Amino acid sequence: MTPQPPFLPMTTREAEDLGIEQFDVVLITGDAYVDHPSFGTALLGRVLWDAGYTVGVIAQPDWKQPDDFLRLGRPRLFFGISSGNVDSMVNAFTPNKKRRSTDAYSPGGVPHRPDRALIVYANMVRSLFPETPIILGGIEASLRRFAHYDYWSDRVRQSVLADAPAALLVYGMGERQVVEAAARCAAGEDLHGIRGTAATITVADWREAEPGEDVVVIPGFPEVKDDPQAYARAFALHAREQDPVRGRTVVQPHPKTVVVQYPPARPLSTPELDRVYDLPYARAAHPSYTQPIPALEPVRFSITTHRGCFGSCSFCALTHHQGRIVQSRSQASILAEAERLAAMPEFKGVIQDVGGPTADMYGLTCPQWETHGACPDRRCSPDCPNLQTSHTVQVELLRRLRAIPGVRHVHVSSGIRFDLALADEEYIRELAAHHVSGHLKVAPEHIARRVTDRMNKPGREIFDRFRERFASASRAAGKKQYILPYFMSGHPGATLEDAVELAEYIRDHHLYTEQVQDFTPTPMTRSTCMYATGIDPITMEQVHVPTGREKQIQRALLQYRDPKNRRLVEEGLRAAGREDLIGTGWACLVRPQRGREQGERTRRPDRRR
Repeated sequence: MTPQPPFLPMTTREAEDLGIEQFDVVLITGDAYVDHPSFGTALLGRVLWDAGYTVGVIAQPDWKQPDDFLRLGRPRLFFGISSGNVDSMVNAFTPNKKRRSTDAYSPGGVPHRPDRALIVYANMVRSLFPETPIILGGIEASLRRFAHYDYWSDRVRQSVLADAPAALLVYGMGERQVVEAAARCAAGEDLHGIRGTAATITVADWREAEPGEDVVVIPGFPEVKDDPQAYARAFALHAREQDPVRGRTVVQPHPKTVVVQYPPARPLSTPELDRVYDLPYARAAHPSYTQPIPALEPVRFSITTHRGCFGSCSFCALTHHQGRIVQSRSQASILAEAERLAAMPEFKGVIQDVGGPTADMYGLTCPQWETHGACPDRRCSPDCPNLQTSHTVQVELLRRLRAIPGVRHVHVSSGIRFDLALADEEYIRELAAHHVSGHLKVAPEHIARRVTDRMNKPGREIFDRFRERFASASRAAGKKQYILPYFMSGHPGATLEDAVELAEYIRDHHLYTEQVQDFTPTPMTRSTCMYATGIDPITMEQVHVPTGREKQIQRALLQYRDPKNRRLVEEGLRAAGREDLIGTGWACLVRPQRGREQGERTRRPDRRR
C-alpha cells in the first residue's frame, strides 16, 4: 500500500514522486482542493487511499477546455465527480437570483465553477473517456437524485442521473459507498445494489420488472413536473424511506430512463468514524495555490464531533443527506485531534468550533435507532421518553479540551438546538461560562406558531425560556454575552401578519437581526416542496406561499431598522392593517413617509432584562 501523502496529488509530477503511473481513482471537484476533513473531496480521497487505492484530484477544471480533464490521465477504476461542498446554483446565486461576485471555495474568492457543475463536468469526462465509469457525489448529487423543483429555472427538473452520464450516484455521506464501488470496479463487478447509491435502468427493463414489497414506486417525472399533488405525494413517499434501518428501494420513472435509489447506507460506527477523522489531513490548501481559500479559515481549527441531526427542520436537507441518526466520535479521537491542532505552528490557542450539524447533539442517542431507525411518524424531541438528552458526555468533553496544553479557548460556534439545551441546566452554565465568544448562535427562525409548526421548529415560549436561562447563566459567570438569533423570512406558511409579529418581537427584545435568511428553495426539502406546490407534503394541506413583492416585504420587516427598507416596511404594515406601527411613538417600527407625526412623542419603557 502506498503511504498517505502530505497532499493528494494534483499533477503527474506529484504522482511520479510517489511512484504512481496510473491513479486508481481521479476525483474532480468544483472547489479548490483543501486537505481538511470539512471538505468532501479531501475526506473521501483520504478514505479511499486508506483503503488501498491511489487518488488524484482535479480541482476546478476549466469546463470549456478538455486539457484540465486530461491532466491526470485515465484512472484505472473510475472518475468521482462533485460540484463541491455547496450546490453550484446555491453557490452562484443569491436568494434574489442575482449572481454572486465571490466564491468562498475558490482561490482569492474568485468564481471558477460552472452552473450545474455536476452535469457539465460529467459530460466533458464522458466525451473524453467514454469507457471509464463516472460516479457522482457530493451535496448537489445527493439532493438532486430524484426529480426536483429548481428555484433558479422555476421548474421541476429531472433527476441529475437523467441529465449526467454516470454509472452511479452516491448520496449521503459516502465513505462506505465509494470504497465498495472501488472494490467492485477492481473486480469487474456490477455497481447496482450498493446501499447509499442510486443508479439507472432502462425503461424496457423496468417494464419487465416485478417490484416486490421492498420497492416503493413514486410518481414519475412526467407526472410531478406538471401536477403539484403528484409532486407532493412523491416527496412524501421517498422522504419516508430515507432511513438506514427501515428504508426501502425507491424507484422513479423518467421518459428515457428509470432512477433506482437503493436503501441508505448504514451509519458509521464510532470506531469507523474515528478512523475517518484520524487520517493525516494537512488542514491546509494545496501548496500550488498562491491565494487563500476563504472557506478554509472559519473551519481550519475546528473539530467535527458527530454527524446527523434529528431536528428534521423542514427547510434543511440534512435529513436527506446525513440522516436523523446521530453518529458520534469517541472522546479519545476528538482529544487527539485537538492535540494535533495545538501542535501546529499556526495554531493561536483557539479551537474555533467543536460540534456538528447541531453542536449539542454530540453523544445523544435513542435505543430505537439501532434496531428500528428513527421514528417515521414523529420528530425526535426532548419530550420523547426514549431520547437520551443528558449533555454529560459533552460537558466532560469540553472540560477535557480546555485542559489541553496550548489551548486557550474552545468555542461552540456551529449553533445549538436550544430546546435540547434546556434539558440540561449544567450544559447551559458550562456553555455560558467557557464556550461563547461574546455571541451565541441559535436559530429560532421565527416565533409565529403557525410558521414554526411548518418549519418543524420549537415555538416561541421555548426560545424565551432559553434566552432567560442563558442570560442568567451569563450573569452568574460574570459575563456580558448576547444571543445572536437566526431568523428566516418568506418561509412557506408565513404571512405579512406573521412577519409583523416577528418584527415586534425583535423590537421588544432588542435583538440584533443582521443574520436574516430569506428563504431559498433548495432541492429535496419539505419547505421547497411547499414552495413549489403550495402543499405541505406531510399533511397534504394547502399552504400560503409568499413570493415576489410580499417576500421582499417580509424580509424588510425583519430588518426594519435599516433605512433602505423603510418604504417596504411601511407598505407591509399598511397591507397588514398595522398603521399603528407607523409613527414616532416608542412602539413604531418606521416613521411616516412625509415628516413626523404631530403630537407628543411617547417615551419607550425600558424592557431590558
